[in-house]
Amino acid sequence: MYESDTSKNRMKTGINGLDNMLNGGVPLNNQVVIAGGPGAGKTLLCFEVAYKNAKLGTPSIFISFEEDSKYLLDNIKEAFSDFNDIDKLIADKMLVIGGRDPGIMIENSNTADKYTFGKVMSEIEKLIVDNKSKFVVIDSISLLGLLLENDLDYRRSMVTMSSNLKKLNVTAFLIMEMTIADRDHMRYSPEFFIFDGIITLYMQGENDKRALNLEIFKMRGTNHSRAVSPYEITGGGMRVFTIES
Repeated sequence: MYESDTSKNRMKTGINGLDNMLNGGVPLNNQVVIAGGPGAGKTLLCFEVAYKNAKLGTPSIFISFEEDSKYLLDNIKEAFSDFNDIDKLIADKMLVIGGRDPGIMIENSNTADKYTFGKVMSEIEKLIVDNKSKFVVIDSISLLGLLLENDLDYRRSMVTMSSNLKKLNVTAFLIMEMTIADRDHMRYSPEFFIFDGIITLYMQGENDKRALNLEIFKMRGTNHSRAVSPYEITGGGMRVFTIES
Protein backbone atom coordinates (compact mmCIF):
# COMPACT_ATOMS: atom_id res chain seq x y z
CA MET A 1 0.00 0.00 0.00
CA TYR A 2 1.35 3.44 -0.88
CA GLU A 3 1.37 6.27 1.66
CA SER A 4 -1.08 9.15 1.41
CA ASP A 5 0.42 12.33 -0.03
CA THR A 6 -1.98 14.99 -1.29
CA SER A 7 0.10 18.07 -0.45
CA LYS A 8 1.22 18.73 -4.02
CA ASN A 9 -0.93 20.47 -6.61
CA ARG A 10 -2.53 17.88 -8.82
CA MET A 11 -4.79 17.52 -11.81
CA LYS A 12 -7.51 14.93 -11.37
CA THR A 13 -8.05 12.61 -14.30
CA GLY A 14 -11.73 12.20 -13.45
CA ILE A 15 -11.47 8.48 -14.23
CA ASN A 16 -13.11 6.25 -11.67
CA GLY A 17 -10.36 4.44 -9.76
CA LEU A 18 -7.37 5.98 -11.53
CA ASP A 19 -7.19 9.05 -9.27
CA ASN A 20 -7.14 6.69 -6.28
CA MET A 21 -4.15 4.92 -7.78
CA LEU A 22 -2.48 8.29 -8.39
CA ASN A 23 -3.01 9.33 -4.77
CA GLY A 24 -5.29 12.18 -5.80
CA GLY A 25 -4.27 12.90 -9.38
CA VAL A 26 -1.33 13.71 -11.68
CA PRO A 27 1.14 16.32 -10.36
CA LEU A 28 0.62 19.56 -12.29
CA ASN A 29 2.88 20.07 -15.33
CA ASN A 30 3.87 16.41 -15.48
CA GLN A 31 4.12 14.82 -18.90
CA VAL A 32 2.63 11.34 -18.84
CA VAL A 33 3.03 8.71 -21.54
CA ILE A 34 -0.04 6.53 -22.05
CA ALA A 35 1.39 3.37 -23.60
CA GLY A 36 -0.32 0.27 -24.93
CA GLY A 37 -1.16 -1.85 -27.91
CA PRO A 38 -4.00 -1.37 -30.40
CA GLY A 39 -7.49 -1.58 -28.94
CA ALA A 40 -6.40 -1.04 -25.35
CA GLY A 41 -8.22 2.31 -25.06
CA LYS A 42 -5.33 4.77 -25.04
CA THR A 43 -7.16 7.42 -27.05
CA LEU A 44 -10.36 6.96 -25.04
CA LEU A 45 -8.54 7.31 -21.72
CA CYS A 46 -6.82 10.51 -22.82
CA PHE A 47 -9.97 11.99 -24.31
CA GLU A 48 -11.91 11.29 -21.14
CA VAL A 49 -9.29 13.15 -19.08
CA ALA A 50 -9.48 16.12 -21.47
CA TYR A 51 -13.29 16.02 -21.41
CA LYS A 52 -13.55 15.78 -17.61
CA ASN A 53 -11.10 18.64 -17.09
CA ALA A 54 -12.84 20.82 -19.67
CA LYS A 55 -16.09 20.28 -17.76
CA LEU A 56 -14.31 21.52 -14.61
CA GLY A 57 -13.22 24.72 -16.39
CA THR A 58 -9.70 23.71 -17.43
CA PRO A 59 -9.08 24.61 -21.10
CA SER A 60 -7.95 21.40 -22.79
CA ILE A 61 -6.64 20.42 -26.21
CA PHE A 62 -6.68 17.04 -27.92
CA ILE A 63 -4.21 16.99 -30.81
CA SER A 64 -4.57 13.99 -33.09
CA PHE A 65 -2.15 12.91 -35.79
CA GLU A 66 -3.75 9.46 -35.99
CA GLU A 67 -7.29 10.27 -37.16
CA ASP A 68 -9.30 13.02 -38.82
CA SER A 69 -11.01 15.08 -36.09
CA LYS A 70 -14.53 14.24 -37.29
CA TYR A 71 -13.79 10.52 -37.42
CA LEU A 72 -12.16 10.74 -34.00
CA LEU A 73 -15.19 12.44 -32.45
CA ASP A 74 -17.61 10.00 -34.08
CA ASN A 75 -15.74 7.07 -32.54
CA ILE A 76 -15.50 8.72 -29.13
CA LYS A 77 -19.20 9.60 -29.04
CA GLU A 78 -20.04 6.02 -29.91
CA ALA A 79 -17.82 4.66 -27.15
CA PHE A 80 -18.81 7.26 -24.54
CA SER A 81 -22.52 7.55 -25.30
CA ASP A 82 -23.23 9.28 -21.98
CA PHE A 83 -20.91 12.20 -22.78
CA ASN A 84 -23.70 14.29 -24.33
CA ASP A 85 -22.09 17.73 -23.95
CA ILE A 86 -18.93 17.23 -26.01
CA ASP A 87 -20.14 19.56 -28.79
CA LYS A 88 -21.01 22.30 -26.29
CA LEU A 89 -17.55 22.13 -24.71
CA ILE A 90 -16.04 22.41 -28.18
CA ALA A 91 -18.33 25.35 -29.07
CA ASP A 92 -17.33 27.08 -25.81
CA LYS A 93 -13.65 26.43 -26.67
CA MET A 94 -13.09 24.65 -23.38
CA LEU A 95 -12.22 21.56 -25.42
CA VAL A 96 -10.28 22.03 -28.66
CA ILE A 97 -9.66 19.28 -31.18
CA GLY A 98 -6.65 19.92 -33.41
CA GLY A 99 -4.13 18.06 -35.52
CA ARG A 100 -2.96 17.25 -39.01
CA ASP A 101 -3.74 14.62 -41.61
CA PRO A 102 -1.07 11.97 -40.91
CA GLY A 103 -0.69 10.90 -44.54
CA ILE A 104 -0.11 14.44 -45.79
CA MET A 105 2.19 15.24 -42.88
CA ILE A 106 4.47 12.28 -43.56
CA GLU A 107 4.32 12.68 -47.35
CA ASN A 108 5.35 16.34 -47.11
CA SER A 109 8.28 15.50 -44.86
CA ASN A 110 10.09 13.87 -47.82
CA THR A 111 12.77 11.76 -46.13
CA ALA A 112 11.49 12.80 -42.71
CA ASP A 113 13.57 15.42 -40.96
CA LYS A 114 14.01 17.48 -37.84
CA TYR A 115 12.70 20.60 -39.56
CA THR A 116 9.29 19.03 -40.12
CA PHE A 117 9.17 17.82 -36.51
CA GLY A 118 10.07 21.32 -35.31
CA LYS A 119 7.32 22.82 -37.45
CA VAL A 120 4.76 20.43 -35.99
CA MET A 121 5.93 21.25 -32.46
CA SER A 122 5.60 24.97 -33.20
CA GLU A 123 2.00 24.41 -34.29
CA ILE A 124 1.29 22.45 -31.09
CA GLU A 125 2.77 25.21 -28.95
CA LYS A 126 0.79 27.87 -30.80
CA LEU A 127 -2.46 25.96 -30.21
CA ILE A 128 -1.67 25.73 -26.51
CA VAL A 129 -0.87 29.43 -26.19
CA ASP A 130 -3.79 30.65 -28.32
CA ASN A 131 -6.29 28.62 -26.30
CA LYS A 132 -4.59 29.22 -22.93
CA SER A 133 -4.73 25.49 -22.40
CA LYS A 134 -3.60 23.81 -19.20
CA PHE A 135 -4.01 20.21 -20.36
CA VAL A 136 -2.95 18.77 -23.69
CA VAL A 137 -3.12 15.34 -25.32
CA ILE A 138 -0.82 14.43 -28.23
CA ASP A 139 -1.95 11.37 -30.19
CA SER A 140 0.59 10.08 -30.89
CA ILE A 141 4.29 10.61 -30.31
CA SER A 142 4.87 7.29 -32.09
CA LEU A 143 3.66 8.82 -35.34
CA LEU A 144 5.77 11.93 -34.77
CA GLY A 145 8.75 9.60 -34.59
CA LEU A 146 8.22 8.78 -38.28
CA LEU A 147 9.29 12.36 -39.05
CA LEU A 148 12.78 11.70 -37.70
CA GLU A 149 15.58 9.83 -39.41
CA ASN A 150 17.08 7.88 -36.52
CA ASP A 151 16.75 6.97 -32.86
CA LEU A 152 19.15 9.68 -31.70
CA ASP A 153 17.14 12.42 -33.43
CA TYR A 154 13.97 10.98 -31.90
CA ARG A 155 15.41 10.95 -28.37
CA ARG A 156 16.69 14.52 -28.73
CA SER A 157 13.34 15.68 -30.08
CA MET A 158 11.44 14.03 -27.21
CA VAL A 159 13.72 15.79 -24.70
CA THR A 160 13.02 19.10 -26.47
CA MET A 161 9.27 18.39 -26.43
CA SER A 162 9.39 17.69 -22.70
CA SER A 163 11.30 20.90 -22.01
CA ASN A 164 8.99 23.05 -24.15
CA LEU A 165 5.81 21.66 -22.58
CA LYS A 166 7.19 22.37 -19.11
CA LYS A 167 7.92 25.97 -20.13
CA LEU A 168 4.28 26.30 -21.22
CA ASN A 169 3.12 25.09 -17.77
CA VAL A 170 0.80 22.44 -19.14
CA THR A 171 0.04 18.94 -17.96
CA ALA A 172 0.30 16.59 -20.92
CA PHE A 173 -0.72 13.05 -21.84
CA LEU A 174 1.31 11.63 -24.72
CA ILE A 175 0.05 8.50 -26.44
CA MET A 176 2.61 5.87 -27.43
CA GLU A 177 2.13 2.63 -29.33
CA MET A 178 3.67 -0.49 -27.81
CA THR A 179 4.60 -3.22 -30.27
CA ILE A 180 4.45 -5.72 -27.42
CA ALA A 181 1.35 -5.22 -25.27
CA ASP A 182 2.11 -8.09 -22.88
CA ARG A 183 3.54 -7.01 -19.52
CA ASP A 184 5.82 -10.03 -19.26
CA HIS A 185 7.61 -9.18 -22.52
CA MET A 186 7.63 -5.39 -22.35
CA ARG A 187 10.73 -3.53 -23.51
CA TYR A 188 11.79 -0.11 -22.24
CA SER A 189 11.89 2.60 -24.90
CA PRO A 190 13.45 6.10 -24.55
CA GLU A 191 10.09 7.58 -23.47
CA PHE A 192 10.23 5.54 -20.26
CA PHE A 193 13.26 7.57 -19.16
CA ILE A 194 12.51 11.01 -20.64
CA PHE A 195 8.98 11.78 -19.42
CA ASP A 196 7.60 12.22 -15.91
CA GLY A 197 5.06 9.41 -15.93
CA ILE A 198 4.25 6.15 -17.66
CA ILE A 199 0.80 4.55 -17.52
CA THR A 200 0.64 1.28 -19.41
CA LEU A 201 -2.48 -0.45 -20.72
CA TYR A 202 -2.09 -4.18 -21.19
CA MET A 203 -4.21 -6.65 -23.15
CA GLN A 204 -3.55 -10.09 -21.75
CA GLY A 205 -4.97 -13.46 -22.75
CA GLU A 206 -6.10 -14.84 -26.08
CA ASN A 207 -8.93 -14.28 -28.54
CA ASP A 208 -12.21 -13.35 -26.83
CA LYS A 209 -10.73 -13.89 -23.36
CA ARG A 210 -8.44 -10.89 -23.44
CA ALA A 211 -8.33 -8.96 -20.16
CA LEU A 212 -7.62 -5.22 -19.88
CA ASN A 213 -5.19 -4.18 -17.14
CA LEU A 214 -3.62 -0.86 -16.19
CA GLU A 215 -0.38 -0.12 -14.38
CA ILE A 216 1.16 3.15 -13.22
CA PHE A 217 4.70 2.25 -14.13
CA LYS A 218 6.20 5.57 -13.08
CA MET A 219 5.04 8.98 -11.81
CA ARG A 220 7.47 11.63 -10.67
CA GLY A 221 6.46 13.87 -7.78
CA THR A 222 4.03 11.55 -6.03
CA ASN A 223 3.52 8.21 -4.37
CA HIS A 224 1.25 5.93 -6.38
CA SER A 225 -0.19 2.45 -6.46
CA ARG A 226 2.09 -0.28 -7.81
CA ALA A 227 -0.79 -2.67 -8.45
CA VAL A 228 -1.81 -3.94 -11.86
CA SER A 229 -5.52 -3.18 -11.95
CA PRO A 230 -8.23 -4.36 -14.35
CA TYR A 231 -10.33 -1.76 -16.15
CA GLU A 232 -13.35 -1.56 -18.41
CA ILE A 233 -14.67 0.92 -20.96
CA THR A 234 -18.34 1.86 -20.59
CA GLY A 235 -20.67 4.43 -22.12
CA GLY A 236 -20.15 6.56 -19.02
CA GLY A 237 -16.36 6.43 -19.20
CA MET A 238 -13.53 4.20 -18.11
CA ARG A 239 -13.50 2.45 -14.77
CA VAL A 240 -10.41 1.10 -13.04
CA PHE A 241 -11.03 -1.54 -10.40
CA THR A 242 -8.80 -1.00 -7.37
CA ILE A 243 -8.81 -1.98 -3.73
CA GLU A 244 -8.64 1.71 -2.83
CA SER A 245 -11.73 2.63 -4.87
